[in-house]
Amino acid sequence: MHATRNPPRGARTLVPIRLFVAQVFAPALRNLQYVSRRMRPFSIIAIVGFPLYYYIWHDLFPQPYENLPLRLIGSALFIPIVFSNRWPSWAKKLMPYYWYATIFYSLPFFFTFMLLKNNGSNVWVESALIAAFVMVLLLDWLMLVLNFLLGIALAYLAYWATTDVVSMNSSYLVHLAIFSFAIAIGAIANYDTERIRVEQERAMLATAGSIAHELRTPLLAIRAGAAGLGSYLPLLLETYGIAQDSGLRVPRIRSVHLHSMDGVLSRIEQEAVHSNTIIDMLLANARFTDGHSQQITDCSIRQCVETALTRYPFREGERQQVLTDLINDFTFEGSSMLVVHVLFNLLKNAFRGMADVESALISIRLAPGARANRLLFRDTGVGIAPQVLPHIFTRFYTSSAEADDASVGTGIGLAFCRDVMRAMGGSIECTSVESVYTEFVLTFPKPS
Repeated sequence: MHATRNPPRGARTLVPIRLFVAQVFAPALRNLQYVSRRMRPFSIIAIVGFPLYYYIWHDLFPQPYENLPLRLIGSALFIPIVFSNRWPSWAKKLMPYYWYATIFYSLPFFFTFMLLKNNGSNVWVESALIAAFVMVLLLDWLMLVLNFLLGIALAYLAYWATTDVVSMNSSYLVHLAIFSFAIAIGAIANYDTERIRVEQERAMLATAGSIAHELRTPLLAIRAGAAGLGSYLPLLLETYGIAQDSGLRVPRIRSVHLHSMDGVLSRIEQEAVHSNTIIDMLLANARFTDGHSQQITDCSIRQCVETALTRYPFREGERQQVLTDLINDFTFEGSSMLVVHVLFNLLKNAFRGMADVESALISIRLAPGARANRLLFRDTGVGIAPQVLPHIFTRFYTSSAEADDASVGTGIGLAFCRDVMRAMGGSIECTSVESVYTEFVLTFPKPS
C-alpha cells in the first residue's frame, strides 16, 4: 500500500537542484561506462610511468626540476583502481569520484605544475600537450573543461606557494593559450560525440519500443484466438470420438496427436502472455530516462515483490523455483511500477541463466538496515564470467563472452535497472561466481 507524500518545503527546494546536478553530470557517469575498460591498463602505465620518468628526467636527461614524492603520490593513487574489482560494495559507489580526482591530480595539475617549475622547457611543453591529448581521450567535455580550469588554477597556486616568483614569464601565457585552444577543440569534439551517442541510444530505444508496440496487437489476437479455440476444441474432439465410435467416415487422427491437442492451446496462450509481458518490459525500458518524472510515493517493497511474482508470466514449474523471505518489509520513496519492472528484468535474466542448471533456485530476501534497506536477489544458475561482470550495467554492452553467456542479456534491461535505482537515490550491484550463483543487491535509501 502506498500514499502520495508532500515533501517539506526544504526538500521541494532541493529536488530541482539535485535534478539539475544529476543532468549536468550525467554525461560524466555515462562516459565512465565506456572508459571503464581502459581504466586498468591506463592505471598500470601510470603506476610504472611516474617513477620511470623520474629516472629519465633526473638521471638520463636531467631537467631543471624534478620531484619524486609528487610522482610517487601519482603512482599510489592509481594502485586502488587496478584492484577496483575487489573494492567493497559501498566503496564502488565512489569509483567515479575517485577516478576523476586521480585524473585531476595526475594530468592537469601535475603536468602544469612541472611545466611551471621547469620554466616552460620544451620537454615539459611537449609533455603537457600529451597530457592534454590524454585528457581529451579519457574525459567527457564537461569533466575535460572542469579538470583543465581547476587543474591549471591549483597548479599556479602551488607554484606561487613554492617558488619565489618575481614576475610571470610571458611564455607561460603563450603556453596557456595553446593548451586552452587544444582543450576547447577537444571539448567540442567530445560534446559532439556525446550528443551522437545519446541520439544513437534514443534511436535504438525508439526502434525497440516501436517493434515491441507493433508486436503487441498480433500477440493479443493470438491469445484471444487460443482462448476462443480452447472453449470449443474439447467439444470438437469429443464429437470426433463419437463419430469414430459410430463408424462414420471421418479422417483418422493419430492418438498421440489427439493427446497433444489437450495442452497445446493453453501453452500457446501462456507463451502469448509471456511474450506480452516481455514487450511491456521493453516498452518500460525504452521510455525510461534519468529525467523520467515520477510522483513521489511511499511504497512497500513487499508489495512490489508480491505484485511482480503475481504478474510475471511464469512458465510451467518456474514459480516453484522462486523462494521468498518477505517478513522484514520496509518502505521506500519512489515508483512501485518501476521497481516491479526491475524485478521482471531480474527474473527474466535469472531464468535464462538457470535453463541448463538442474535444481537451480531463485531467492528474494529483504534486509532492512540502520542506514539503508536492501533487497537481495540471488539465483544459482550459470553465473557471470569475471571479465563480463564489470560491464553488465552498461547500456548495449556486447562481447563474445557475453553473447555465449545465457545469464547476461545484451540489451537494455540491467541498464534500465541501474537507472531506476539511481533515480530513487539507491543503487544496484552484482556479485557472481561462475557455475555457483549470481546475486543482485538493490539498496534503497531510508525515507526522509
